[in-house]
Amino acid sequence: MTGTVSRHATGTVRRRGAAEPAWVRRILIGAALAFLALLVFAPLAAVFHEALRKGAGAYAAALADPAARAAIRLTLLAAAIAVPLNLVFGVAAAWAIAKFRFPGRSLLLTLIDLPFAVSPVVSGLIYMLVFGAQGWFGPWLIEHGIRVVFAVPGIVLATIFVTFPFVARELIPLMQAQGSEEEESAIVLGAGGWTTFVRVTLPNIRWGLLYGVVLCNARAMGEFGAVSVVSGHIRGLTTTMPLHVEILYNEYNFVAAFAVASLLALLALVTLVLKNLVEWHAARAAVVPAAESTEPAPP
Repeated sequence: MTGTVSRHATGTVRRRGAAEPAWVRRILIGAALAFLALLVFAPLAAVFHEALRKGAGAYAAALADPAARAAIRLTLLAAAIAVPLNLVFGVAAAWAIAKFRFPGRSLLLTLIDLPFAVSPVVSGLIYMLVFGAQGWFGPWLIEHGIRVVFAVPGIVLATIFVTFPFVARELIPLMQAQGSEEEESAIVLGAGGWTTFVRVTLPNIRWGLLYGVVLCNARAMGEFGAVSVVSGHIRGLTTTMPLHVEILYNEYNFVAAFAVASLLALLALVTLVLKNLVEWHAARAAVVPAAESTEPAPP
């Protein structure tokens, strides 16, 4: 009894000693809030203030401009193509790397990380060197009337390149932590490869997969560097929303520039909301099985 009390008292003393004073917590929280207000909330408020500075009419007119609408459509098109392709590639790559051992596995993992190590501008220049008029395949493409750079295909390719690590990098550690015991059990019981993936693997990775898709979509819509190199800045044809904002700002059309930028800011806010929802559902899905496993077995 005495030992139990002494251990309890020692634990209490340690917890009290490790806890910071109230004034320290207030200073740290205040510093974090001030940092967020200065670097996040203030610029965000400035974007919407400048966008609405001349009223809702000017804001609506800026978004109704044909060039702005074309930039919005092109941004959505590039994201609509890049995200599903990266979804398929990311799931396949994560499945292969996390569940199997094969020669070249480390090389594949390195190639997946390549867009994180290479500047987006450099990746755009690579496409120019390969598909440009003076590039490796440029003369052949021009001869056959195929346009890659300074056209929509080049923008889509650049978007795919800079966004393809997100889904795979989100799923690889998740699959590695889960192991392959469940898949092996399903195969032993007679399930095929596709059935095992759909009924065992996919339900286990659904929240991580959705989280990776949200991040991939956010990067696809906001990409500037690689797309800027391969687009040619042809207004109404090859300008995405970030490029259109740059053009308007360089023309001193600040209201229209901030109006389009506010759409990107709204997309970022929606992405944050979706990200938090996915994290909440993932945490909830992880807590429920843990709670069930700790319940006492019925007599």
